[in-house]
Amino acid sequence: MSNDAATATTPETSGTEQEQPAHGLGASLSSADARAKAEGTFPYAADLWAEGLLWASILRSPHAHARIVSIDTSAAAAMPGVRAVVTHADIPGDTAHGRTVADRPVFASDLVRHHGEPIAAVAADHPDTARLAVAAIAVEYEVLEPVTDPEKAFAAEPLHPDGNVIRHIPLRYGDPDITGEVVVEGVYRIGRQDPAPIGAEAGLAVPRPDGGVEIYTASTDPHTDRDLAAACFGLEPDRVKVVVTGVPGATGDREDTGFQLPLGLLALKTGCPVKLAATREESFLGHAHRHPTLLRYRHHADAEGRLVKVEAQILLDAGAYADASSESLAAAVAFACGPYVVPHAFIEGWAVRTNNPPSGHVRGEGALQVCAAYEGQMDKLAAKLGVDPAELRLRNVLATGDLLPTGQTVTCPAPVAELLRAVRDFPLPALPVDTPEDEWLLPGGPEGAGEPGAVRRGVGYGVGMVHMLGAEGKDEVSTATVKVHDGVATVICAAVETGQGFSTLARQIVQETLGVEEVHVASVDTDQPPAGPATHGRHTWVSGGAVERAAKMVRTQLLQPLAHKFGMSTELLQIADGKITSYDGVLSTTVTEAMDGKELWATAQCRPHPTEPLDENGQGDAFVGLAFCAIRAVVDVDIELGSVRVVELAVAQDVGRVLNPRQLAARIEAGVTLGVGAALTENLRTTRGVIRHPDLTGYALPTALDAPDIRIVKLVEERDVVAPFGAKAAGAAPVVASPAAVASAVRAATGRPVSRLPIRPQAAVVTP
Repeated sequence: MSNDAATATTPETSGTEQEQPAHGLGASLSSADARAKAEGTFPYAADLWAEGLLWASILRSPHAHARIVSIDTSAAAAMPGVRAVVTHADIPGDTAHGRTVADRPVFASDLVRHHGEPIAAVAADHPDTARLAVAAIAVEYEVLEPVTDPEKAFAAEPLHPDGNVIRHIPLRYGDPDITGEVVVEGVYRIGRQDPAPIGAEAGLAVPRPDGGVEIYTASTDPHTDRDLAAACFGLEPDRVKVVVTGVPGATGDREDTGFQLPLGLLALKTGCPVKLAATREESFLGHAHRHPTLLRYRHHADAEGRLVKVEAQILLDAGAYADASSESLAAAVAFACGPYVVPHAFIEGWAVRTNNPPSGHVRGEGALQVCAAYEGQMDKLAAKLGVDPAELRLRNVLATGDLLPTGQTVTCPAPVAELLRAVRDFPLPALPVDTPEDEWLLPGGPEGAGEPGAVRRGVGYGVGMVHMLGAEGKDEVSTATVKVHDGVATVICAAVETGQGFSTLARQIVQETLGVEEVHVASVDTDQPPAGPATHGRHTWVSGGAVERAAKMVRTQLLQPLAHKFGMSTELLQIADGKITSYDGVLSTTVTEAMDGKELWATAQCRPHPTEPLDENGQGDAFVGLAFCAIRAVVDVDIELGSVRVVELAVAQDVGRVLNPRQLAARIEAGVTLGVGAALTENLRTTRGVIRHPDLTGYALPTALDAPDIRIVKLVEERDVVAPFGAKAAGAAPVVASPAAVASAVRAATGRPVSRLPIRPQAAVVTP
């Protein structure tokens, strides 16, 4: 990213301007482990070691669909150095697992339903021995015809006992017979994006003397992982402990237990610690990806461009197993019309099983796919009416008090018009200069084959929305404990730091509430009360809320004796910079003096207001809160070669409250870059269900050289009154909006429809 992009860290805000504090909420406090991570000394799961360590390797299916005729492990078991081989027959408990639906086998026993499905696992005294032993396992397959087209899954033979349709959501809102004066239609396809974490999956399982096991891994939901593991191992949950190691990046991929369960089984069978460090190929084969999606849309509008009705069909390819497809579909259907007022909407959504790689949580799931489609429709409508694309959107934007097509009232701040105007009015970047020194400005990059005369510039818009926390009646709760002793505070909470900044936020909350500058956040394991998964901005809201409540309880314990002594209420005392003072200045002491050697502690929970499932017509108050983002993309397109260069992305976001300016800017920039990858390069391609290039040479991630200038032009700080601190989730909304914005800009540059993501070169070529 260029130095220009770094200026995006000081955006305009719509809140009250004030000097940034040194610590507490609103400060750009650095992560406590930032130095260790920068220097490469921070311990991740791949760095773990134990005395008597064995190494694990997993045998995976080379086929997308096959019947297993036989499995012969005798040759592998007889190899020198091999300590154990496990298959489905060695599982003492539940043979299937899944966070929502337990439909995925730990090891395939009769059928293989996707490429890379686990068949067996080996523990050996050397990693090479483990891999050789896996290769020696003889599996006889009867290869079956894979179902790879989700449209054909409806009529295909059932791929699973639960059937091929995981969920169908029909949304009915308004009058089905009403029509608009202007109608536009479109068909859109979204590709399979891989989370591609910087560190591949790894873990260490250590058997315990009581017959249990401890699993050290980069889990993002350790208590659910523990419960799934205990069920698989045939143990009570208190005999399985999950310890969270450093998480080397997570956009949802860390939620798959398929790597952890074989580890625990091998450790229990051998009585030795067992370690697994996945290769990049194993990582691609093992974890879930973004749902490939087919979308058909019809928009009706009046002569002024105001939306009348939206009709859509949304088909999510779930791959072989259910995973998070049900909730991804709910988000896709609920947000199918986007952050626009639509008085009549009729949406049909399906998530179906195929023999393609499994799909699951990837940031902005469901919402990203429909955003690309409905924004494509808004561009078509603007072109047909001859209206500026930004103006057309402004005529339709959602605001607080409006209704979603699900019938839910938008009660949270929804400053969509303000966000869109901010990016529209931000100055455009300068045009490139046609000189040899500036050849890098061509879409083809340095030494590119393009000619400056073939380059066209385009400007486009993407306006996205996401929900925060779980949805459809999911019970969201987190527990936290705050302890203070000798001027040092400790936070104990099972909220996993995945890069979203929760550990830093927890320190800031305690600093703000108790005036204690030195705050430590304890490492996470399942001996602590559960805090839930690290998705949808949960930990900022739920876990941050629990930390705040616990800190306020400690604050009351600290201030009550002083208030009683001076005959005043605790509300008349304030804590700042480690000092306690009264409103009238009579009392002035330090926090350390007031503690007088005591240890104070409190435990608290945070549980947001309940939601409800969507009913048979897709109606219901399904979401706790919403967040919005508007992005203007500027691209240069070589219309002869079809190559695209993203010049600049201007971002305006609804954040509720800025809790850590530097951290927030990093989250937005990372989200935008992830979206650019989905727009231009990232597509995990398959042939008959088999992943073609499961590596980082065949899967094109955007690098620092590909990242455009990202201008965070406005952060709207309109606090959500039901959220702790008033803050909103920050990471997902820019992921959702940026691919749509890039596609919109390419349409503007080329005049082509651009209905597929990632954008293929042929889609951007303009023939004479």
